Amino acid sequence: MFRRHLVAIALLFPLSSPASADTAPRSVDVSASAEIKVVPDVILLDVGVETRHAQLDQAKRSNDDNVAQALAFLKRSGVPDKDVQTDFISIEPSYHADYSLTRPQIYIVRKSIGIKLSRIGDLEKVLTGLLSSGVQYIHGIEFRTTELRKHRDAARALAVQAAKQKADALAAELGVRRGPVLNVSESYAGGWWRSGSRWGGGMSGGQMMQNVMQNSAGGGESADGETLSVGQISVSASVSTRFAIE
Repeated sequence: MFRRHLVAIALLFPLSSPASADTAPRSVDVSASAEIKVVPDVILLDVGVETRHAQLDQAKRSNDDNVAQALAFLKRSGVPDKDVQTDFISIEPSYHADYSLTRPQIYIVRKSIGIKLSRIGDLEKVLTGLLSSGVQYIHGIEFRTTELRKHRDAARALAVQAAKQKADALAAELGVRRGPVLNVSESYAGGWWRSGSRWGGGMSGGQMMQNVMQNSAGGGESADGETLSVGQISVSASVSTRFAIE
């Protein structure tokens, strides 16, 4: 009696499978991206001071003097103390090629300074002044926007519109209509651009390629006599959506 009951239950499940498959909604999956170009309003600088000397105390003293010169210049230039930070320091002994010698030939002292510039028009003046005030390296220049959330929201809205238009076009070609959205996911990129690398190396930057582009602000042009231009940075958003089709 018990075995017959199990067989009866097992026979019920195959009968319900075709019915559940028929109720799955027909759908179309599309993805779209949007990019907005904005003028940066904040610049992050990463600069470095390097000194070398046979005596460790002299190498460190020279490095401290150069850093003090750079900090004094930044103060004179009106950069707030809260926007200046020493964020890296290293002391490295350098030995003769003959590794049997244990006494260092020289000591290398390195120190980096992070700087936030809210007046982007001061970029060239600050860079020139730093290089004349004890700084030997410009490790990196990073352009950012303080309104990243606003620009990302705008890029996402454009991406959603692009996804709808793409779904409508696909549905029309297939002789159906776009129905309600069944699923959606999003991702972001951009809002900053960086060049350079610490203590040597190449220059690096990023450009995203999207299928929608919109300029949200003009400007970014250099004034007469300047050799640096902040240009524009990209803020992008991508969406992947699934629409029902009717």
